Amino acid sequence: MDDPDGPLVKRAQKGDRWAFEQLVERHQHKLHTLAARVLGSQGDAADAVQEAFIRAWLGLPSFRHGARFSTWLYRICLNAAHDQRTKRPTRALEDTFEPADPRDAFVARELSGALQQALGALDEEYRVAVVLYDVLGCSYAEISELTDVPEGTVKSRIFRGRKRLGDLLGTSAQRGESK
Repeated sequence: MDDPDGPLVKRAQKGDRWAFEQLVERHQHKLHTLAARVLGSQGDAADAVQEAFIRAWLGLPSFRHGARFSTWLYRICLNAAHDQRTKRPTRALEDTFEPADPRDAFVARELSGALQQALGALDEEYRVAVVLYDVLGCSYAEISELTDVPEGTVKSRIFRGRKRLGDLLGTSAQRGESK
């Protein structure tokens, strides 16, 4: 499998901190977006991403190049987000979202209070599938690998998650679809 991160990963596995810093720089914004959308809190997302990178650094020797590094990293981030959710009391979802990087202004627009509330109302399996596919651009195969479910289940979760989001946001009624 052709992984654009492969050369940096190999160097980082040999202890090259600069190579790992480059990997962090490449992936931190997407991980933050993933964690923020899954957790609904910018602060919790930042904690989850930091934890994910610590776990990735420590687990780097065990990374096998059979999968893309980004897929492996997303799985670690999802696990860290799940751990973050279980160890903290439930919080109200934030009404606003400020991106970690000002270049990600589109993320701030997309993560309006209504959308974040709707994402928060989705079952986690649907929220994760929709965020990975629609926001981060993961393929069905990557999401299948990340979530340990068949591709058909991934497709179903994306479809149902989108439908539920549309219902929650009132967009499916506007298109003439029934709720």
